[in-house]
Amino acid sequence: MKGADRERTEAGFKVRTPVDEARQLLREAIDDRHGKGAEGTEPPTGTKSVSLESADGRVLAAPVAADRNVPHYERAAMDGYAVRAADTFGASERSPAVLRSNEGQDGELVTDAPVTPETATRVHTGSALPEGADAVVMIEHVETVESTGELEVTDAVAEGENVAPVGEDVDTGQHLYDVGHRLRPSDLGLLRSVGRTEVEVATRPTVGVIPTGEELVEHDPEPGEVIETNGLTVSRLVERWGGRATYRDVVTDDRESLRVAIQRDLTKDVVVTTGGSSVGERDLLPEVIDDLGEVLVHGVGLKPGHPVCLGIVEETPVLALPGYPVACIINAVQFLRPVLHWLAGTEPEPHPTTQARLERKIPSEPGTRTFARVQLTHNDDNDDNDDTPDGPAYAATPTRASGSGVLSSVALADGWVVVDDDREGIPEGETVLVENWESAGGCGGR
Repeated sequence: MKGADRERTEAGFKVRTPVDEARQLLREAIDDRHGKGAEGTEPPTGTKSVSLESADGRVLAAPVAADRNVPHYERAAMDGYAVRAADTFGASERSPAVLRSNEGQDGELVTDAPVTPETATRVHTGSALPEGADAVVMIEHVETVESTGELEVTDAVAEGENVAPVGEDVDTGQHLYDVGHRLRPSDLGLLRSVGRTEVEVATRPTVGVIPTGEELVEHDPEPGEVIETNGLTVSRLVERWGGRATYRDVVTDDRESLRVAIQRDLTKDVVVTTGGSSVGERDLLPEVIDDLGEVLVHGVGLKPGHPVCLGIVEETPVLALPGYPVACIINAVQFLRPVLHWLAGTEPEPHPTTQARLERKIPSEPGTRTFARVQLTHNDDNDDNDDTPDGPAYAATPTRASGSGVLSSVALADGWVVVDDDREGIPEGETVLVENWESAGGCGGR
């Protein structure tokens, strides 16, 4: 073993950078290389114009204002009859106002006939208000006299009643969305209604995902071999979080092979490796990253998953995630997810949470942020699904399998409880927030 290798493996992680500090160092390094994300500046990944059909989940790179009024015409807000409000003055069930129905040829009703004094035109919800009308009487307040065909209006209406004016929903020129807004399906409907067919969005960050380790195989493992899962998981998380992942073949634990693999993907916005990030003889990635660029952090106050390495190579963030599956996922959520958001010009949204009563104590070391996987069950003490003064509607039970290599402890859990760095665990019975980390939104869309 070389002297540098021996020093590294024997030293271990005597100093671990707090999670928030590590994340901030990574953020500052990205800002320094791409320019700080001041309002109005272009996202680091660039921008492109996409159709509304392709814009779901994408991050706006330019502010959006309405190109036209919605509605762009006066329209009936109810099924009924368009009238002059003055013709219904004083109308009631005892003393209805009598109006003539506008009819077409052969006595058929027409829905666009102008309204003249003491006449009414049949309209449907959304119909354009006929010329001469200034109100709509609801259909249930109008009765037809069969013998004469006249209409008896039993409810007086005021001018503008049951009428949607021009621009009631949106005015021409009205500001709708700021730069950095992540588009939702309802946004796309509104944008189409105001005349937009395309929007300018941040280009999706590209990510090279490189699984490493000479023990990894794709299938049918022999003793000592392990099925490769981290690269698959991380690449799918990248896609869910709005990036575009290139899932590479496994790279063995060899300095030159690792160097070549990282250099190959420096054309991406981010390079992510899995495995080989700790301080063992085969954990070569921190040294390779340091040779190629700069290691910002090696070792974080995070459990499980402290042996993570964060660096920059030729202005490209390189994240060396631990090889144990749970540690890999937790570090991906804590570091890769925010990086993808920052590169798209936005901030990561908080994870959805569920309030629950902790069923068993969660231990934790001071100075370490612990992520305890839990399963949620409905609290039988509550008869409904809502929190009550007596406590949360759910109970959170830490999974028995707590090791960082036990993938099922994450895959079969409903979320995790975060024990902050300044706490020595959480006692049984305390009300906690369970983070559903897999439900949080992405940074770019499809």
